[in-house]
Amino acid sequence: MLLRLLAPLFLTTVLLYLPAHAAGVQTVPAVDLQRYLGHWYEIAAFPMRFQAHCVGETTAQYSLRDDGQISVVNRCKTASGEFDSASGRAKVEPNSGNARLRVTFFWPFYGDYWIIGLDPDYQWAVVGHPEREYLWILSRNPQLPQPALDAALASARAQGYTLEKLRYTPQSTAP
Repeated sequence: MLLRLLAPLFLTTVLLYLPAHAAGVQTVPAVDLQRYLGHWYEIAAFPMRFQAHCVGETTAQYSLRDDGQISVVNRCKTASGEFDSASGRAKVEPNSGNARLRVTFFWPFYGDYWIIGLDPDYQWAVVGHPEREYLWILSRNPQLPQPALDAALASARAQGYTLEKLRYTPQSTAP
């Protein structure tokens, strides 16, 4: 009898919970690559194995290559005070409005780079993965003002990202 009474409540709870978390990750509708290219500072990210040696000052530089792909140079400061960098390339997925890229630092292995949040003035971006495995909050400046950070975090939350594991990246105040 108790089970019969609780079943509708349980089903309602499950149905209310599913749409926010089971829906697939969506990218922004379109990205102007010319505006997106350039220097970005990592404000926060999910901890990644390949970034374990980084202690701060993490940046990404994107530029257009002669073959139409995008050059990617990631850089970070290590505990020794030296900078480490990794160079790769990205290609835009067709029919994605330039919002879905495939990035490689070690060919032939590619990873998904989806732009899921983007400031209208291209001052911040949220980059994620379709399975919510990765998340980066990027800014054109080493510090992101709180209202802009709140907007970036809201765009990640709206995509079903759990932000408890988000780690903030120390950046110097000098660009």
